[in-house]
Amino acid sequence: MMNTALIQGPRHGIQARAANLPARAGLGLKTEHFQEVLEQRPDIGFFEVHAENYMVAGGPFHHYLGLIRERYALSLHGVGLSIGGEGPLDSRHLDRLATLIERYQPQSFSEHLAWSSHGPVFLNDLLPLAYDVPTLNRVCEHIDQVQNHLGRNMLLENPATYLQFQRSTLDETDFIQEVIQRSGCGLLLDVNNLYVSCINHQRDPLTYLQALPLHAVGEIHLAGFAEDQDSLGDRLLIDDHGAPVDRAVWSLFQQVLERIGPMATLIERDNQIPAFATLQAEACQAEALLLCAQVQR
Repeated sequence: MMNTALIQGPRHGIQARAANLPARAGLGLKTEHFQEVLEQRPDIGFFEVHAENYMVAGGPFHHYLGLIRERYALSLHGVGLSIGGEGPLDSRHLDRLATLIERYQPQSFSEHLAWSSHGPVFLNDLLPLAYDVPTLNRVCEHIDQVQNHLGRNMLLENPATYLQFQRSTLDETDFIQEVIQRSGCGLLLDVNNLYVSCINHQRDPLTYLQALPLHAVGEIHLAGFAEDQDSLGDRLLIDDHGAPVDRAVWSLFQQVLERIGPMATLIERDNQIPAFATLQAEACQAEALLLCAQVQR
């Protein structure tokens, strides 16, 4: 349980505001599909792009994204801020991010509860944190800095993890709850990450879900995983975004919708990219569940 006596009180920085992505299914926008999206204008709720792929002044990526942004809502998803890193945030990266947000005015901006840099070294990965009070304070300070610099509140994504730190003194859900309460940021609920982590650490996914601050969810992610075994022969799931959404993740997604109602939901696919029609079919599956959740409310 959380030792609240050691934790600083709530902060009073940027006022949190609700994400205004439509409560529909969206897709990660891939370069392979730029032309098809522009020519066919598919009925997709929104598109999402990784911010770091667009941190240049011009070029074909900006050409196509500008055209697509005129017709669709946009979510901007960061992977390189290193919110959980021990060192200070990269001010140049933050400036480039601010420029990108000013250019495209996305309906949502999100980042990961993870770290990816140490000093001048950038590691192309999203690495786990120890859940203790010093880390909590540092993460909240970094989120405050991001939100103040951007002039908007952000969403923080729950992680997919493969190990836990012995020095952790807080449950992951308590840590996330406290970060959101103190910083005013929202939650990007990655249902695949939730399932992957719970299986890897032998937790119950529904119990974990119920402990999250679901009132703060501003977007949902769904994705596929790869499966392996660890050194003890136990089931090991890898969050590789290289497969269709698993049946267990769809089931957990329905549980989420029963609790919070319809919410902007992204189908993520970053490896083994299929034809656009295949991704659109998954988006339609999510859209059907969103409509059902709307009717039930």
